[in-house]
Formats: sequence, C-alpha cells, structure tokens
Amino acid sequence: MKRKGLTSARHAEEGVPPYEDHIGESRPYWRDIILGVNDGLVSMLLLVAGVVGGGLNTDQVLLAGVAGAIAGAISMAAGEYLATKSQDDVLAAELDLERSHIRHHREKELEQLGDMFSDMGLHDDDVRNIVEAFDRSDEGMLNAMKVLEFGIVDSERRSPVVAMAMSGLLFLAGSSTSVLPFVLTNDTGVGLWWAAALTSVGLFIVGSVKAIVARTSMVRAGFENMLIAGLGGVLAWYIGSLVGSAVG
Repeated sequence: MKRKGLTSARHAEEGVPPYEDHIGESRPYWRDIILGVNDGLVSMLLLVAGVVGGGLNTDQVLLAGVAGAIAGAISMAAGEYLATKSQDDVLAAELDLERSHIRHHREKELEQLGDMFSDMGLHDDDVRNIVEAFDRSDEGMLNAMKVLEFGIVDSERRSPVVAMAMSGLLFLAGSSTSVLPFVLTNDTGVGLWWAAALTSVGLFIVGSVKAIVARTSMVRAGFENMLIAGLGGVLAWYIGSLVGSAVG
C-alpha cells in the first residue's frame, strides 16, 4: 500500500494521469443496454407522434403505445436471444473444427499461427520461439487461435439470457416516457409535448452515460442522441398527419 501511494504521488508530480480500471464484466452488454433503452425511447416517441398526427384520441394513443411497448420488448428480447445464441452455436462449431485441425493438420495450424504473430510485427526468431511454445500445448494453441483467428475472448462473450433480459426490460423502460403522459392527460397535444420532453431528457441521459463509459464528450453525445430522435419524431408526426387525412 505504501509503495502504491509513493508511486501515485510520483506520477502526480510528473503529470502522469492516474490509473483507471476498465469497466469489467459489463462491457459485453453495453450494446444491449444502449440499444434496448434507446430503441424504446425513439421508436415509442415515433409511434405516439405518428398516431397523434393521425388524429387518434388519448385512449387510442395509450392503447397503441402499450401494445407497441409490449410488442417491441418481446421482439427485442427474442431477437437478442436468438442472435446471441446463434452466434454462440456458430462459434462452438468453428472451435470444434479448429480442434480437429490441431489434431490432424498441426503443421498447417502452426504455420498459420506463426504468420499471425509475424503480422503483428514480431521478429522472426521470437515468432519461432513462440510457435514452439504453443506446439507443446493443444489447449494453448486452441486458445491462441480463438483470439487471433476468430476474435473470441471468453470474458467478452455474452450470455443469451442476460442479453435477452437487458434488451427487453430496457426497451420497456425507454418506452415509458412516451406512454405514461397519455395516462395522465386527455389532451393528445399535451401528452405528445410531455412525451417529447421526457424522451429528450431520457435520450440526453443515455447519450451522457454512453459518453462516460466511452470517455467522450457528454454534452455532444447527449445532444446527438436528442437530435436524431427529434428529427424522427417530426417526420413521424407529419407522415401520420398525412395518412390520417388521406384515410379520413
């Protein structure tokens, strides 16, 4: 502990930035987190804007919103589960084939492994020593090929069940900003205004959280998220208005 304190003090004096830990086990799921909540925020705002523009009353807008939120959450959850599970199945089949290659075509696999290390800029003598070391371990060769050939890092693999739960539940959470206002008002214009305001706040928060994790500008990411949804909302309202007029 004392040495760590002395090192930190020396780094501070030298202007070295402090050591930061990585975000860890949550890293593989940030795609599901951002996609789930963002899709709920944006798609539901576009839905209610479209049906309000089409002339529906608050009860009809609320029904459409609830139905859309449930359908969207189920679709997101099922889609993420199937996509993640399918990816795992494909990778498992590839690894089984790789085990066969290591057993029956070892020289070819060792040559391929050496080429990949050479492409990283390592010296030929170092590559030769590294390949000889891997040649002594089938499991070591398989793990090396998993990373270098297939880009598989076990700590970065996503659980289909966790991905499904995150996508579905976060879609519902994002949807709430566009659905709840129509529970509290009988005026579709007021409900749409509140839906837009709450969704904008939600989008800004999501963009800011993403920026914190990605270590970029919070303000820029927040407004970028808001702008995309805002343009889509205006477009959806006008399309709904046109369709409503044509049908009416």
